[in-house]
Amino acid sequence: MKTIAFIGLGAMGSRMAANLIKGGFRLRAWNRNAAKAQALAPLGAAVCATPAETAQGADAVVTMVADDAATEMVTLGIDGSLSGAAPGTLFIDSTTATPGMARKLASSCRERGCEFLDAPVSGSLIQAEGRELVFMVGGEQAAFTQGEPVMKAMGRMARLAGPSGAGATIKLLNNMISGTLTAAIMECAVVADGAGADPAIMMEILFEGAAGCRLMRTKLPKALKRDFAPQFQLQLMTKDLRYFLEMAREVERPAPITALVANQYLAAKRAGLGAADTSAMFCYYSGERPPA
Repeated sequence: MKTIAFIGLGAMGSRMAANLIKGGFRLRAWNRNAAKAQALAPLGAAVCATPAETAQGADAVVTMVADDAATEMVTLGIDGSLSGAAPGTLFIDSTTATPGMARKLASSCRERGCEFLDAPVSGSLIQAEGRELVFMVGGEQAAFTQGEPVMKAMGRMARLAGPSGAGATIKLLNNMISGTLTAAIMECAVVADGAGADPAIMMEILFEGAAGCRLMRTKLPKALKRDFAPQFQLQLMTKDLRYFLEMAREVERPAPITALVANQYLAAKRAGLGAADTSAMFCYYSGERPPA
């Protein structure tokens, strides 16, 4: 693995791609907003005009886009990356997508003689920048072994969870818990704010209690400082919770807590908070507007 095509250079993807360059890989880059790809040119990335062109000559294609529709378009659509890839190319999709989409992409790649891994990540901007991401991967063992050095250049851990779709499944489980906890933490923060609890003392105690976790340590201070700059956009969590509910329906399992929380996120998105961090659930519950 020497040359990597990277498609999707948003907040997460741009940091992941930069770490691949730092890790010694040659990078070919594409983004719908070409300026984001151009930002990597000074680091040595070759900026390409289409996903298909990006995949030409690449040993692996890494995709990090918004949702099922986007990953299908940049992979299987007109000028999609699969049309430009040579047989034997490894596709690594780090998009938070549905297991069904992962299996569809895997099947299409096999038809072209390529390999596919659904490999979404746990972690936000800080973890992406610091190579601390955790990859949860679905696919064949041989493909995982081939792609592991690429993932290790962007994260601290990569684990094969099972066949195609397994990585996407675990990612949705992760984000269901993350979204639910964040909503609960923001509800707590709103009530604490109204009750006049001392923020410093409250956080010191809560961080050491049974509910202490990374989300508590990152999201609660953001809300109390009224800092809603996106580390993970609320609208993306809304999508992920919807995908989780779709998965629950497919396997005929109840998900009443997720349904309630998903409705709260959807209402917050419709209230204009979609582009803010998930901690902006604080604003939805409190009625405040995020700082301009």
